[in-house]
Amino acid sequence: MALRIVFMGTPAFSVATLKALAEAGHEIVAVYTQPPRPAGRRGLDLTPSPVHHAAEALGLPVRTPLNFKADEDREAFRALDADVAVVVAYGLLLPEAILTGTRLGAYNGHASLLPRWRGAAPIQRAIMAGDRETGMMVMKMEKGLDTGPVALTERVPIDEATTAGTLHDLLMEAGARLMVQAMARLETGDLPLTPQSEEGVLYAAKIAKDETRISFAKPAREVLRHIHGLSPAPGAWFEVEAGGKRERVKVLACALETAGGETGTALFDDLTIACLEGSVRLTRLQRAGGKVLEAEEFRRGLPIPAGTQVA
Repeated sequence: MALRIVFMGTPAFSVATLKALAEAGHEIVAVYTQPPRPAGRRGLDLTPSPVHHAAEALGLPVRTPLNFKADEDREAFRALDADVAVVVAYGLLLPEAILTGTRLGAYNGHASLLPRWRGAAPIQRAIMAGDRETGMMVMKMEKGLDTGPVALTERVPIDEATTAGTLHDLLMEAGARLMVQAMARLETGDLPLTPQSEEGVLYAAKIAKDETRISFAKPAREVLRHIHGLSPAPGAWFEVEAGGKRERVKVLACALETAGGETGTALFDDLTIACLEGSVRLTRLQRAGGKVLEAEEFRRGLPIPAGTQVA
């Protein structure tokens, strides 16, 4: 017996769960996603979300309300007569009329170990804070930001090489598996719900532009976490003098080194930069408007010799 599901999601992270639920045999009665956004060099082209594209490829009906303030949008949702809503990175705080607009409520796939890292950027914040693990959780949604009781959890380790990009993909696949399990247990009335702890609450604020610049005046381990937590997007960056002008360089990966020196100074010709404690060797970089390159190829186009100051 299959559930009648309303799926709500927007970015690529949500697509794996949508596909997994469809493959599991559930009836996806509608897919809600954020409206197409301006794209292209002039911002004149409207681009549908990754979930929008995936839903159309699956032959599923798509709805893109700006929000649910209008009574007609709320009534249209309720009229679907769905058993449950599944929400994965939809991008909108849902009103109570939607949370209670299905027979069994709404369940969210969230990329952290709640109550740690509620909010918009849990993957990036976990890495930047030096967490040793994170995970996916399926929680029943209620009014409030990621505050509902937790049903299922899958933990994922974080090490020094983990970037937001690699962690995103691991959690995306874990989330799809977990939501399929959750819906199977919900269908049989065997889905446990455990209230979140009131202790250990942290909020994962959206990444601001003014925190993407690399400060080498911090310990090397903090610099590495900053770089990896923002890789591949929005990307951590520094500036260096090149051809008589300052050029911005994004760093997508690095490794810890023990050599020390004046902070922000290239210690060797291999892109090892001194930090407050230790140093980091930059291993994957991108010039403004250029391709992402491994360090050896990057240095052929923009060498940063020992003694160069970057900031």
